[in-house]
Amino acid sequence: MTGASPKTVYLKDYQAPDFWIQTTRLHFRLEESYTEVRAELQLQRNGTHSRPLRLHGQALELLELQIDGLALAEGDYTQDEEGLTLPQVPDRFVLTSRVRIEPHKNTALEGLYMSRGLYCTQCEAEGFRKITFYLDRPDVLSVFTTTVVASEDFPVLLSNGNCVETGRNADGTHFATWHDPFPKPAYLFALVAGKLSFIEDRFVTCSGREVTLRIYVEEKDLGKCGHAMRSLQNAMKWDEEVYGREYDLDIYMIVAVDDFNMGAMENKGLNVFNTSCVLADPATTTDAGFERVEAVVAHEYFHNWSGNRVTCRDWFQLSLKEGFTVFRDAEFSADMGSRTVKRVSDVQLLRTLQFAEDAGPMAHPVQPASFIEISNFYTLTVYEKGAEVVRMIHTLLGPELFRRGTDLYFSRHDGQAVTIEDFVQAMADVSGRDFSQFMAWYRQAGTPVLRVEDHYDPDTREYRLTVHQSCPSTPEASAVQKQPFHIPLAMGLLGEAGALRLRLKGEEPGPEVADNTHRVLELRKPEETFVFCDVPERPVPSLLRGFSAPVKLLYPYTAADLRRLMTLDEDGFCRWDACQQLGLKTIERGLVRHDEEATDLIEAFALILEDPNLDPALVALMLELPSEAYVGEQQVVVDVDGNHRVRKSLQQQIAAALQRRFYSTYESCHRALQGCSEQVNAETVALRSLKNRALSYLMLTDDPESLELCRRQFDQGGNMTDVFAALTALTLSERPDVEMVREEALNRFYQRWQHEPLVVNQWLAVQASSPVIGDLARIETLRRSAAFDSRNPNKVRSLVGVFCNQNLVHFHSPTGSGYAFLADEVLRLNRQNPQIAARLLAPLSKWRRHDPARQALMRAQLQRIAAEEKLSKDVFEVVNKSLVETEL
Repeated sequence: MTGASPKTVYLKDYQAPDFWIQTTRLHFRLEESYTEVRAELQLQRNGTHSRPLRLHGQALELLELQIDGLALAEGDYTQDEEGLTLPQVPDRFVLTSRVRIEPHKNTALEGLYMSRGLYCTQCEAEGFRKITFYLDRPDVLSVFTTTVVASEDFPVLLSNGNCVETGRNADGTHFATWHDPFPKPAYLFALVAGKLSFIEDRFVTCSGREVTLRIYVEEKDLGKCGHAMRSLQNAMKWDEEVYGREYDLDIYMIVAVDDFNMGAMENKGLNVFNTSCVLADPATTTDAGFERVEAVVAHEYFHNWSGNRVTCRDWFQLSLKEGFTVFRDAEFSADMGSRTVKRVSDVQLLRTLQFAEDAGPMAHPVQPASFIEISNFYTLTVYEKGAEVVRMIHTLLGPELFRRGTDLYFSRHDGQAVTIEDFVQAMADVSGRDFSQFMAWYRQAGTPVLRVEDHYDPDTREYRLTVHQSCPSTPEASAVQKQPFHIPLAMGLLGEAGALRLRLKGEEPGPEVADNTHRVLELRKPEETFVFCDVPERPVPSLLRGFSAPVKLLYPYTAADLRRLMTLDEDGFCRWDACQQLGLKTIERGLVRHDEEATDLIEAFALILEDPNLDPALVALMLELPSEAYVGEQQVVVDVDGNHRVRKSLQQQIAAALQRRFYSTYESCHRALQGCSEQVNAETVALRSLKNRALSYLMLTDDPESLELCRRQFDQGGNMTDVFAALTALTLSERPDVEMVREEALNRFYQRWQHEPLVVNQWLAVQASSPVIGDLARIETLRRSAAFDSRNPNKVRSLVGVFCNQNLVHFHSPTGSGYAFLADEVLRLNRQNPQIAARLLAPLSKWRRHDPARQALMRAQLQRIAAEEKLSKDVFEVVNKSLVETEL
């Protein structure tokens, strides 16, 4: 990048705004090739200072500027690339501006843009400044009234709040005026205009108010909105029952658009969604897709309180709304389905991707201390780790005190822009607990490591558990500078027959202790020892139950220990994790000994398949080996080729050894699902997940019967879950008799679903992720095909993102071709959509984790990107931090 480096913003430099905006009146006139925006802002000076008014504004053509109705001359203000400065203004005044923007040229999908004939906005984090001149910061809250004027080519005109007026103008245009009575920052503004249809329903709140619910989509997609509507109603009911939060407007709207950088956006009363998070139909959507729709709809609805009514003071507080709301949506999903399966799924994401983020050059605390481009901090650390931090507070306080804490937080700060400290203080005030040490979770980056040692004395019947905690160096602080964390460690002890009662030394025996087989230890020091009394035999410790803290746990479990956990532990997460650990140990041995046999793993999997008491969905998860990405995260130097070779070999051994059991499992699940192919509920989803796990293993054998089974499921599957599982199994099979069947299936799948964009995205992703067929040549061919559109973020993620993040053996080709391919894509998108470009860079940012040859190739591509003359702030920040020489 040439020229001056972008400016770094620091949390320590925060200052309250110089002015407040009491009311905002917006008037949009949507023309064919441009839009005119008239903004009338009622401003008030904050304090007695005489500083000038500085408004944010980017790519705006200023047509008119007035103060209290008087036009300003050019010498009364200055305009630059980042905004507008007015040196002298009254203490209270009305500023009126009129600007022209060009939404149809807006490929970055920030601010107001066109999406396939539809006007749409995305203002979080700093997109509103591309619409009009404004104090575009989250601590400036204003009451908005918005009028949208357009021709009849745009019959639906939507904005935030309640619709207060509609009508027609003499020039043939029509208009709609929306008023939002709740003050909000500009990032929560939304506008949608175009040809849309909607489904409508109602919800009666706990106080008896009737709320209109609408989901707007293209007419062809009306039949795919039912699940989203049910999810919304369930979320509204759940939030009333669990958090006491009632919806506050007369109408709640969701609009689905195909071109969207994020999953969804919680704009007040008018949520704009990516179509992938709204549309769901058994014929075109997998069970995982249904679950995603439910979770995202709930997440955005929950933001109405945790993010909208109480919002962020500044963007360093992003996890205040996102971490808290992710925790809320995770609990909702757990209540709607299987709590254990939901927990396992969340931990898989955290341990594979967020832990990697914590160990990379972009590592940052949940509450970052600085940033160059805020869009780069919509990260797994802010969202997923932030949710884990809230979960730990919930664990420490218990559900009753936590609810009292949230009640206090919402009542104390309703209508305010606040901080993470305000949230934690509410928890401290209701509980009387000191959370000062706990704040390290928000302020220190990195994944803590717990190293556990134990000793059992059969004579005294005492069991001693010693826990050491540490945290590795991260860009903001070395390991020696890190303060110890306050860590809740949920645990139990298992004897040969099952759970043992727990009593700490010095603790008086009583009824509350007598039946206690589970407890939460609180770690606060670098090293702590806990002594349990009256332990009748040497136990196996069940540690980190429910994944009670986002840490890495090191304990020398034997294969026998892990089998005990898998079969006897009362905690479903620990049963799954024992399978993962046994799988990881087996892979690690296989990297050293090429003839390693998976005897322990096969025996354990056989026991799991024979256990009739286990949830089929949990069994499916337990039978899955650790991913290549997760295995690589455990290594100092990632062994890309070795991890792929050994994992594939283990899968084939398991498939061959348990072939008859997998057939039996498949058939029993298939019989149980007869007549239920289009049903999507906890039971059918669980049975399909186990049936398709069995099919995936069967397709790794050379038995012709398995190919016929897979072909039949692809041809006759009554839902997308089964059809796509069969297609996936075909793309992962190396059998010579599969090749023609696979290519025919891929062609037929595309021909049938080519007019369904979300299904085509799955078709792209299944090929991009396959180590069997997804080499770079195929990816390049797909990129040039009609199925791909580089302007659509969903397609970029489905092809480029999946290839670079999941197809590790081909992306990390020793030739470096995968790295060059990604760099080319980043440079293209840098000019078109900087947000997506920056997010794609993650695989290259981990160059230090690889062998010297790959390091050199990856670094060369980062340097090529860094040399680009016009590099966006988004890409500049990621590349610059990736190339900094400081070792983590």
